[in-house]
Amino acid sequence: MIRTAAVAFATFLATVGPVDLAAMLAVLTPYHTESERRAVAFKAVGIAACILLVFAIGGNALFSYLGISLAALRISGGILLLIMAIGMVFGEAAGSRRPLGEEAVEAMQRPDISVFPMATPLIAGPATIGASLLLMAETRGQILLQAAVVGALLGVLLVTLLLFMAASAVQRILGVTGLHVVSRMVGVVLSALAVQFMLDGLLQSGIV
Repeated sequence: MIRTAAVAFATFLATVGPVDLAAMLAVLTPYHTESERRAVAFKAVGIAACILLVFAIGGNALFSYLGISLAALRISGGILLLIMAIGMVFGEAAGSRRPLGEEAVEAMQRPDISVFPMATPLIAGPATIGASLLLMAETRGQILLQAAVVGALLGVLLVTLLLFMAASAVQRILGVTGLHVVSRMVGVVLSALAVQFMLDGLLQSGIV
């Protein structure tokens, strides 16, 4: 159970990226007061939590109904995580959850950014949703292990919320270089987890 919780926490910590998002919140809310920024933070984390819990609790039942195997889920989830990890390590947009182009302009102009882009796709992005599905599938229906995964998810969301409360300080302390270093270190860990997920899926499928 402890190992499951540790792996889940590390995976969610990497896919959500609380430190990076805290700095991004400060960038996307340059004219907000502290109270307005806190309101955005609470709403964004709350909505993201609902999205991720829905996928974590009911996602695998849907996949089972559609005939998608655990091996396929492991491989596809690992691919999503690896794409994100590569982007984090090399600083490329391919693995990033940052809104680009017209989305970035819209995000800056919207009066309420808590739903888009903060809740989704920045917090509850494809990689995090994929990770929640994959980790819950790995529990094989064991209630304690499922509770460990959900607890790890909620723990990372709590860390994200706490860092959101100090968004300005995080940006000021780490600076651009510090954020890049943290992002790349987490990306390396995430890439290793992603490859392990894919190897497990390939072994289970009988291909290798």
